Amino acid sequence: MNAEIQSNQKNARIAIIGGGIAGATAALCLGELGLDVTLIEKGPTLVNGPPICHLHAGGNLYREIPVAECLTLLRESIDLLRLYPYAIDYRPTVVAVPQNDKGTPQDLIPRLKTLQAEYQRLIELDANNQVLGAPEQYFELFTLAQVEALKSREIVEKPSSLIEWMIPVAHHVDLTQLKFPIIMVQEYGVNLFRLAASAELALQKMPNCALFTNSKVDAVQSLTDSWQVDYQRDGKNCSENFDFLINAAGFRSGLVDDMLGFGRQRLVEFKAAYVTQWPGCSTIWPELIFFGDRGTPEGMAQFTPYPDGYFQLHGMTESITLFDNGLVESADNSAQPKLPNKFTDKIDKGWPVEEITSRSQSAIDHLSRFIPEFSSVATVSSKPLFGAQQIPGDNADLRAAGVSFVGQHYARCEIVKASSALNVADEIIHQLQRLGYLSQWKRGDRNFNITPTISEQEIADYAQSICIDREYPVSLASCNVRPKGL
Repeated sequence: MNAEIQSNQKNARIAIIGGGIAGATAALCLGELGLDVTLIEKGPTLVNGPPICHLHAGGNLYREIPVAECLTLLRESIDLLRLYPYAIDYRPTVVAVPQNDKGTPQDLIPRLKTLQAEYQRLIELDANNQVLGAPEQYFELFTLAQVEALKSREIVEKPSSLIEWMIPVAHHVDLTQLKFPIIMVQEYGVNLFRLAASAELALQKMPNCALFTNSKVDAVQSLTDSWQVDYQRDGKNCSENFDFLINAAGFRSGLVDDMLGFGRQRLVEFKAAYVTQWPGCSTIWPELIFFGDRGTPEGMAQFTPYPDGYFQLHGMTESITLFDNGLVESADNSAQPKLPNKFTDKIDKGWPVEEITSRSQSAIDHLSRFIPEFSSVATVSSKPLFGAQQIPGDNADLRAAGVSFVGQHYARCEIVKASSALNVADEIIHQLQRLGYLSQWKRGDRNFNITPTISEQEIADYAQSICIDREYPVSLASCNVRPKGL
């Protein structure tokens, strides 16, 4: 932002409580616009939250959500990809309907065509939106005969077409378990560790942004024309006043609401994904989604690949990703849903080794229904990726959510999926513009100066250090395939 624009703005101090994907992205966007931002994060690094592994560029993992939400997720994912290009795992996703599932692949095709048309429209509006490949290749259907024919082809070291991405599926998946056609769609992965590194490195370079990690907010008070935030940093008690307050505390957002006496209905859900390794597997896989009814023994199975034979596993059953009493709602006297202690202990203190082993093995068994070889080769690699997510309102199936305001100077970030983080930032920036804190800005303006200067190598190195600090394999911070031009 140039000096002329800055001179036309009111000076304002903005506090963000919480440095998850929503808080970190809001800080980055506000900081790039020259605003005075203080980000207070409890953890040692940014983006410490529930497992993020999928960009959701179309919401095709969720048959139950309406088309309007899918279109929102597509638009939001394109924006997020453009902001964090080095945090994306550029590989497609295979969506398959098992034989014992009540749905059919044909049920999904009309929505895919709608998403494809919307992607084409977005490209026509701005050519830079073409980040998911050519629109005519947004998805492709594969018949049983087509997949069977790929069994005779060698696995490609670095796949560059949807057909080449499908070859490992032909070699390793039990096709008798699936209905056809199966679908390959350009829904990419998002890498938790590289995203954290991207945001933190950019914020560190912004002189107008104060980034306080290892800092805990103790109290928030509403004053006549400002907010007083009391927090601990480096063992010291600190107190500062701010003009605008952003609550991005994730599943603990209700605690901040309670400090201020603001009511809010929300859900909180504890989830986990499991880190396994297929030793000696050098194959570059697509992501695999096998549909199933949530909460049943046949719940959706998700097979997310990383380099060096590592795979993150989800199984939407109560013995794997979901948990008995893991979904809780707020009460009349508190905006903060109360998770049972067994979940907050996992978040704050860690997991029992026995539970890591048993749930990881359940995840391996769940995926092995479709990839039989996996049961005999897969090993438990580390503790799970886990955390709790908030869902505003009372609809547990909500996936596209954004921001809410109390008055003019308090915003809550209430995203469910990472792809919604930029839409939240835009809404907050628009509010700051109405208040006169930002004089020249148009929605979606991302002519940023600092963020693009962070190199891929810087991001990769820091992401690996975050992996090590959090006690995960460094391969989870790496990517298999990088498109030309990035």
